[in-house]
Amino acid sequence: MSVLNSAQQKAVAELLRVSPLADELGHRFAAAGHELHLVGGSVRDALLGTLGDDLDFCTDARPEQTLAVVQGWADAIWETGREFGTIGIQKNGLRIEITTFRAESYDGVTRNPVVAYGTSLLDDLSRRDFTINAMAVSVPGHEFTDPFGGLRDLTAKLIRTPAAPQISFGDDPLRMLRAARFAAKLRFTVDAPVVAAMRDMAADLDRITAERIRDEFTKLMIAADPISGLRLLVDTGLADRFLPEISGLKLEIDEHAQHKDVYEHTLIVVMNAMRLEGDGGPDFVLRMAALMHDIGKPATKAVGRDGRVSFHHHEVVGARLTKQRMKAMKYPKDVTSEVVGLVALHLRFYGYGRGEWTDSAVRRYVTDAGPLLSRLHKLTRSDVTTRNRRKAAQLAADYDALEDRIARIAAEEDLAKVRPDLDGNAIMELLGVPPGPIVGQAWRFLKELRLDRGPLDRDEAEAELFKWAREQGHIS
Repeated sequence: MSVLNSAQQKAVAELLRVSPLADELGHRFAAAGHELHLVGGSVRDALLGTLGDDLDFCTDARPEQTLAVVQGWADAIWETGREFGTIGIQKNGLRIEITTFRAESYDGVTRNPVVAYGTSLLDDLSRRDFTINAMAVSVPGHEFTDPFGGLRDLTAKLIRTPAAPQISFGDDPLRMLRAARFAAKLRFTVDAPVVAAMRDMAADLDRITAERIRDEFTKLMIAADPISGLRLLVDTGLADRFLPEISGLKLEIDEHAQHKDVYEHTLIVVMNAMRLEGDGGPDFVLRMAALMHDIGKPATKAVGRDGRVSFHHHEVVGARLTKQRMKAMKYPKDVTSEVVGLVALHLRFYGYGRGEWTDSAVRRYVTDAGPLLSRLHKLTRSDVTTRNRRKAAQLAADYDALEDRIARIAAEEDLAKVRPDLDGNAIMELLGVPPGPIVGQAWRFLKELRLDRGPLDRDEAEAELFKWAREQGHIS
């Protein structure tokens, strides 16, 4: 047992005040002859003052016994985690998971956990990933159990494993990635022996499915401090196992060209993007695009005769590599498409300040970005990391001017809904053709014309359509 200080006693008391049904649930389990403990992240978050609407409990009751206890009391019940000993319920807006004491490990070959029920709370806590997640509060008794010093580590902002890290990571290699994720989420330091084990055992991550790695990495990216987590992944070699392009950004600085370190630049861009997210919360797509925007540079790096470094078409190569990597990590197609689109477009703005953009170019910029436009604004601004204040100020002013110009043209032409001045039905009627390739070709021609010249009146649009159709041999 660990003794709580007054602040922590208040935190646990607040937890039980906010969630009086915890004790109510505890009484139901006690009446059925079972233990019930609030455990893991719920205890950690209660002590940190960040408890949400999800509560985790553990019990000696088996899943079928848990079901019998909560039947008729819970507002809703789901059994999707039953094979892992977990029963989920909803009560008064709270999501609750109740898991049978267990001892979970990997057999060293397969990618999925082998689950065996444990016999005590201590068994259960000893198999958890980190000491800060291996604390429990009994309900309704309110006894605090902390066999591995989690409270001490929470106070010290330290991430340690209950057992030796080699044993913990051997049981579940994903815990190495979780260490980086918790460092990013809580802004904690990972204990030196844990970091050493992560470095030594990085290759064991290959035993974990892409989906599980993806989910942990996504949580890391939307955490409060993803930069510390990313640095840990790169420094330990874990990133090389599933996202090697990030480590590859550590380009050697050419002694003649003196080009900036692309890896450090990338981390700054991610931080800049985070500052521009606004009140909508973490934006994974924006952060991921910021992380991946320059991954095409190593493959396109060239040093000219004058000693200057160039990365021609690195946005094209980067978009292709981003698509391949996110597909390998099993991200949904829509998320991948958005990130890839931002990577492909992130250089488009450069050159605007030279005064070469026509209204047509602005329309194309907006149309190509589509629903990604607001994120593209943020990514482009985030990409300015030069220490030259004069240059940075000029780029910011140029982008201000572009946004103002977009707003002016949008107000005049409704850029969000740029369409040809004639729709498919009108094209078929005017040309006397049935649905088919000719209609699509004509539509695309009119769309390009609309982007180049802006809105046309009906007579102009019809005249241009007939002219195009004659040139293509579709009409006499």
